[in-house]
Amino acid sequence: MPRHGVDAVDDYMREEEEVVDGDMPDFVDEEYYYGRGEESGLDEYDMLTKVTDTSSAQARKGKDIQGIPWEGLNITREIYRLTRLEQYKNYENIPLSGEAVDKECKQMEKGGNYYEFFHNSRLVTPTILHFQLRNLVWATSKHDVYLMSNYSVMHWSSLSCNLSEVLNFSGHIAPNERHAGSLLEGFTQTQISTLAVRDNFLVVGGIQGELSCKALDKPGVSFCTRTTYEDNAITNAIEIYDSLSGGVHFIASNNDCGVREYDMERFQLLSHFRFPWPVNHTSMSPDRKLITIVGDHPDGLLVDPRNGKSVASVVGHLDYSFASAWHPDGQTFATGNQDKTCRVWDLRNLSLPIAILKGNMGAVRSVRFSSDGKFLVVAEPADFVHVYSSEANYRKRQEIDFFGEISGVSLSPDDESLYIGIWDRTYASLLQYNKRHAYGYIDSFM
Repeated sequence: MPRHGVDAVDDYMREEEEVVDGDMPDFVDEEYYYGRGEESGLDEYDMLTKVTDTSSAQARKGKDIQGIPWEGLNITREIYRLTRLEQYKNYENIPLSGEAVDKECKQMEKGGNYYEFFHNSRLVTPTILHFQLRNLVWATSKHDVYLMSNYSVMHWSSLSCNLSEVLNFSGHIAPNERHAGSLLEGFTQTQISTLAVRDNFLVVGGIQGELSCKALDKPGVSFCTRTTYEDNAITNAIEIYDSLSGGVHFIASNNDCGVREYDMERFQLLSHFRFPWPVNHTSMSPDRKLITIVGDHPDGLLVDPRNGKSVASVVGHLDYSFASAWHPDGQTFATGNQDKTCRVWDLRNLSLPIAILKGNMGAVRSVRFSSDGKFLVVAEPADFVHVYSSEANYRKRQEIDFFGEISGVSLSPDDESLYIGIWDRTYASLLQYNKRHAYGYIDSFM
């Protein structure tokens, strides 16, 4: 396509940054961009945040869900989408893995409509530290979301539209409780690579193997430790889960080829297993009898959590994997890979996946099953999140289409809300989609 069309969008992004400094691009109508500030009583800060949000009502009337004023650009959204698809370069550790998949696999049918757009919040600005690690958004209820924004863990309430800081890692963080193995001196300027939030617990992992644990109903940090002092120490993923004994545990996956299990009561290291390659993600099965292990190898592993021994290999992907998740039935699990596929597996026959779900542009960086098992959410690195119906054998999907890098996706525990963090220099935001419901009893009165 003509190069000037792409340049128009890039120029607009640069001009948008100037808007923040007070300059208004000539082609953007001031009232359209800011809203009627005098009538609403909003100051300039509010105009740049709340007024540029997009509600479901505005989206139904034709406003872009991200607030991008396409009518003021000399390129349409459709043409820019085609350009992005043509020019986006998928990152591969094994050359041509994505091309091989493109030749062999077809995408599943679109047409599912399971979640509908509800709100885009521009006040929330998610960020990403490491381009391969995208588990930085977690919903603990349909109204409460935790995410990374630069050095800070932030809490967003979609109910009150309030954004608050939970922890700031730009300075010094030290534990205010004493536990064996805890680094009482704490950390300074921790770069956060991953996090997990569940119920009342927050666990944060750092680029140098740091782990920090916090109870959300208590001030300060409860526990700090370094998993390793090796150079290649990145904390790649964290999962919090209920153990069979009734306690709360978490697993940390690290680039030093280690997987470590801790309890959340005394913060003691319960087990430490090592593998032949860096571990990028782990998931504990619902019955707590197996762990999926994926990392810097095309094959994954199923491991016994009692002793760390491999029970089976998961063979089929063509590149490194960075995501995994279990279906609530305990028989099915999914893995996400840089070969641009999410593959769904059945424990009873691992010779072939029961579904190969191909993305549009890039690697599958995050996968989530809904709590009821009806849906599988698959996130690419940018622009696309897919929601597959497990009841339709993953052959039908909803495609959520936007522009920007994805910092993370999360379903609320009741599956009512789906949150997507967008990292972008101009349009960083938090997208909220709500589950669609068919109220047949209302229709009967119409």
